[in-house]
Amino acid sequence: MLNSLGTARLCADAADSKKAFDIMILDLRGLTSITDYFVICSGSSTTQVRAIADSIGHALAEAGIRPSHVEGEGEATWVLMDYGDVVVHVFEEQTRSYYSLEKLWGEAPRPSREGIAASLLNTPR
Repeated sequence: MLNSLGTARLCADAADSKKAFDIMILDLRGLTSITDYFVICSGSSTTQVRAIADSIGHALAEAGIRPSHVEGEGEATWVLMDYGDVVVHVFEEQTRSYYSLEKLWGEAPRPSREGIAASLLNTPR
């Protein structure tokens, strides 16, 4: 089982496998009680946004992690996937530019996407 950073990194890798771009992880611990991490990424079309969200959903399901809530799949301009400690935002690029979440959370540290193995079970949450 993954800790929350490992889950965020798995999401980022799954997004990358579908050619998502501008993938980033924001560490929100200490900044909000909503979640530990945001994973934000973009697709160039609603079709790609759906593919990215599906890839993330499948990767986490294989790891035994299920979302508590998913919204936006119909329009697929912004798909939000809530996994509790990790919230994923998959944007169509114009929608991402409009909402600019990474600017809203500009003070949040941005951990590396590398090192999923280092984030496995038995590491602190």
